[in-house]
Amino acid sequence: MIFSWLRELGAARSALVALLLAAMTSLVAGFVLASITGELQKLPGLLILVPAAIAVKGNIFGALGSRLGTAIHMGTFSFSGGRESIVVQNALVAIALSLTLGVVLALLAKAVAVAFGVSPTMTLADFIVVSAVGGLISAVFVLLITLVSTAFAVRFGWDLDNVVAPLVTATADVVSLPALVISAGLVGSFADPWLAWVLAVLAVLVTGWALNSRLLNVRRIARESLPVLAVAGIFDLVAGITVEKRLDGFLELPMLLLLLPGYLGTAGALGGVMSSRLSTKLHLGVVRPVSFPQKEARSEMVVIFLLSIIVFTALGSMAFGAGLLAGFAGPGYVQMLGVAILGGLMATMIVEIVAYYGTLVVVRFGLDPDTYGIPIVTSMLDFAGASTFIMAIVAAGVV
Repeated sequence: MIFSWLRELGAARSALVALLLAAMTSLVAGFVLASITGELQKLPGLLILVPAAIAVKGNIFGALGSRLGTAIHMGTFSFSGGRESIVVQNALVAIALSLTLGVVLALLAKAVAVAFGVSPTMTLADFIVVSAVGGLISAVFVLLITLVSTAFAVRFGWDLDNVVAPLVTATADVVSLPALVISAGLVGSFADPWLAWVLAVLAVLVTGWALNSRLLNVRRIARESLPVLAVAGIFDLVAGITVEKRLDGFLELPMLLLLLPGYLGTAGALGGVMSSRLSTKLHLGVVRPVSFPQKEARSEMVVIFLLSIIVFTALGSMAFGAGLLAGFAGPGYVQMLGVAILGGLMATMIVEIVAYYGTLVVVRFGLDPDTYGIPIVTSMLDFAGASTFIMAIVAAGVV
């Protein structure tokens, strides 16, 4: 059994490198978040969108990368073929889903804010502009990184299942928050009200095209993805509510805001890696969809747990160091490390349960685990991640 774990851990070396890279680059997003406390106060409800803005890119493009990874393993992948190629159709539907989900998340964010008694908040038009414009800006960059990662995986023989989720997470962390800040700059301008209407109408037209496209993969992916991504968005927004309600505490200790994107992103990336690896092994028949995890699946769980210890320790240390250099107020090093490790281990336990049984349920319903697995896992982990983050802050004696 130990040799099996070591073999799996050796195979996951690329995942560890990608996860550490994601943790490092997440500090860019954390720095942006910790630096916009004025905007968070000026635009109430903006923080609600933060987990969803990051997660939706991971959901859309993580699933895209997982589908491409499976195609590589099964020998059906090719960059050629024009509009009929797997790559082109996946890229088209990813951009379409980014616009649609941007508008849908805006509508849901306003509804969730009202339902949970968050007041005051931005207007619905403001939510649409921030969410949709920010989503489109970041989608272009995340798509580029996903395709470049795929090209390198094909060229150098990397296992895309180990690489794509962390790299997509890293890119989403880096570009999503700056994109939100840029789009938030449009709020209150003369373009704000009519731009919201244009985006809403365009989203309806693009959604209609994708759902009824003559391109088989576009139509299939859009029809399968929209329901699960919308449900995933609700979990992400509830995660945002969890953080928004603690806004005053985060404003006093902005170093915690520096840690937050990387914390949520790492939990989601670990779930994405496990879900993607399980998905490929299910397609190949290496793992069977049974109620109690078999040897291969248990080995995956051990590997994910070991990876989490390394990555969350590194993340907590890097966030503390970066916070000191930036002059952000925050807890001491031991407390900061305690928040990252304790919360990370709690999140990892949830990662493994959700990733395994979420993928199992998807397969038993005859659905594609590449399309459904990652969105289900990462969205539930955003909610669980936000909750465990708050629990770890309390347990570490920070508040």
